Amino acid sequence: MPHTKIRFTAQEALVCAMVLMSAADQQMSDAELGMMSRLVRELPVFDGFQLHEIELVTESCLTLLAAPDGLDRACALLREVLPERLRETAYLLACEVAAADGEATQEELQFLQDFRIGLDLDRLIAGAIERAAKARYQFV
Repeated sequence: MPHTKIRFTAQEALVCAMVLMSAADQQMSDAELGMMSRLVRELPVFDGFQLHEIELVTESCLTLLAAPDGLDRACALLREVLPERLRETAYLLACEVAAADGEATQEELQFLQDFRIGLDLDRLIAGAIERAAKARYQFV
């Protein structure tokens, strides 16, 4: 596969964070894809972003992940494009996708840890984000 230089806008990088999370366990569930679409439609950070663009970003992210150092490359790209406050948003979006289909798998939990490190996020901030996402999806 030829080396392609992938570049993202900030919004595309945030979508990439969700795609990376969804692909962490090797299967992108309907619940995860639905959550990604809902977040893009509803969150102010995606204002002006078109839903059909998710597919293009997904292809680019999966291309990145196919490389031997794919996650490292993806995290470096996200760190380059996103200021710290939006790296926290990227992590939140990943947590929202992880919560979309119930309990997070071991692969998803491992991905979140690697992603936190890759984004250079403070462990306490990441823990608070994880807890908030979990609290949002509790059942009575």
